[in-house]
Amino acid sequence: MKFSESLKKNMEFRHVYNKGASHANRLLVLYVLKQDLARNRLGISVSKKVGNSVVRHRVTRLIRESYRLHEESFGCGLDLVVIARVRAKHASYHEIEHALLELADTHSILI
Repeated sequence: MKFSESLKKNMEFRHVYNKGASHANRLLVLYVLKQDLARNRLGISVSKKVGNSVVRHRVTRLIRESYRLHEESFGCGLDLVVIARVRAKHASYHEIEHALLELADTHSILI
């Protein structure tokens, strides 16, 4: 992720949850909050409901890679929080990628 940073602190995630707009599909939930930054910040949340640590980490990697490959398509100055739903446990990379891009298009943040 050459153009983006990570959201790491609980306070940053809560700020996006409280102030941002959200849309969901069957695999992911995407919260978006516009900021006055030159970069995007991405946070990924995968609950223990999704599976054990191996499964959660796999889902996190798929989401991060989907974002990384389409990073240039996203607008600048955004805080993004992606939440994986339980169904994402069995999803392939292409399904995760399609779900992420579909949500980004719903938010109208794709260039």
